[in-house]
Amino acid sequence: MKLFRAAVVVDGIEDHGVTSAGHRRVVPILGGRLSDGLDAEVLAGGADWQVVRPDGTIEIDTRYTARTADGALLHLRTHGLRSGSAEVLAALGRGEVVPPEQYRFRLHVEVETSAPELAHLQRSLIVGVAARGPREVVYDAYAVD
Repeated sequence: MKLFRAAVVVDGIEDHGVTSAGHRRVVPILGGRLSDGLDAEVLAGGADWQVVRPDGTIEIDTRYTARTADGALLHLRTHGLRSGSAEVLAALGRGEVVPPEQYRFRLHVEVETSAPELAHLQRSLIVGVAARGPREVVYDAYAVD
């Protein structure tokens, strides 16, 4: 069952180079929107703390906050992988538009909130099917039964 769509606006990649964890990159989150089942604004201040594996696969690790129209706050965290051919991953890295069927971008989404009307999101196993655009990441979030 689809729970929501996230459209997250991102800034440019901060390349931290090769660290003890691997090739570290940080992608700041500037804002965005949750829609299609959940209406909330993604707030600036989060980020995606990525590690690029030797084969080019990117480990995704995001944390950010969204606020609903009635003021409820949601803490969202995603973990996942983006993988594809070297050419496709390089094109995405340059900010080019690549059809999502040319690569895999899957997420596990965790939601934390104190809002009683949204508490079901904390008890759901949520997966996301994502696509990377030049300045945003869009994913559809689904509850797994």
